[in-house]
Amino acid sequence: MSNKKKIGHNSKKDLLKNPVKHIDITSFDSRKIISSMEKMSFVSRETANAANIFNEMIKDKDCTIFLTLAGSTSAAGCMSIYKDLVKYNMVDAIVATGASIIDMDFFEALGFKHYQGSQFQDDTKLRNNYIDRIYDTYIDEDELQICDKKICEIADSLEPRSYTSREFIKEIGRFLKKNSKKKDSLIEIAYDNNVPIFCPAFTDSSAGFGLVMHQEKNPKKHLTIDSIREFRELTEIKIKSKGSGLFMIGGGVPKNFIQDTVICAELLGKEVDMHKYAVQITVADSRDGACSSSTLKEASSWGKVNIAKEQMVFAEATSVLPLIVSDVYHKGNWKNRTRKNFSKIFI
Repeated sequence: MSNKKKIGHNSKKDLLKNPVKHIDITSFDSRKIISSMEKMSFVSRETANAANIFNEMIKDKDCTIFLTLAGSTSAAGCMSIYKDLVKYNMVDAIVATGASIIDMDFFEALGFKHYQGSQFQDDTKLRNNYIDRIYDTYIDEDELQICDKKICEIADSLEPRSYTSREFIKEIGRFLKKNSKKKDSLIEIAYDNNVPIFCPAFTDSSAGFGLVMHQEKNPKKHLTIDSIREFRELTEIKIKSKGSGLFMIGGGVPKNFIQDTVICAELLGKEVDMHKYAVQITVADSRDGACSSSTLKEASSWGKVNIAKEQMVFAEATSVLPLIVSDVYHKGNWKNRTRKNFSKIFI
């Protein structure tokens, strides 16, 4: 109790003094740890199997790898992992929540930071200091509103028409090439390497606030987000892929969106295979009938995922993701992959 009381009396400057430092999976080699975990049980063996399946995806030259992001792992210290997955050619397309891409990645590219905090803090005190909390991580709301307004400015500078989230994020990448305060953001690295980023629920983020302000300023001539066309675009990537694999952090809309491309392709009269490989890291529970958009085995009943090479890892992602990706990075199979450059098919 004394700890909580002490925390509650701190000022905004005191509360925002310990920035989150993003883990660098290239700086350590987890191969021996993953190899040892293979011989264990429970989540350890799940984690090792997930790493093995991800390595299989990387080695399969016909496999398009989709990364899906939901939740707040980017704010919690995994931002460099996602950037490195693109930089080292371990993923070919990304489907994410708007928050992961805008509120976290774009936010830090503008020079702002996330901060270590406490889940025991008095949230009324945080609100009085204009600090937003994600569990034990803090964000300066004043800075987040600058992020909202910057999205509005980017939108104001573009031709007023309909855009997919992929198109708009590409324009953000173009903006960051000249204006980023922190280089090597996920958006900028994806822009450089022709890796498309889709946010099917784009308005549920700072992007939504910024685009509302943009439309309020420009009631007759403004841009809009066409989520139907982006579903077509993402499905087009699936159609053009000989095989595909999913590496999923969390669940929700990004997970379901990428899985639905199989059904969408079939409805368009195209013959496509189910996703051949699938890994999901989640703490969601299936007892409510969901598991944040079904277990992978359940998805196979819909014709979305082949269960021959699938692994659910029931763990909080920041605890196992660095081990999995470090193992894959240091095994080096990504060096033999050819970039898919899927962004170029939409030019």
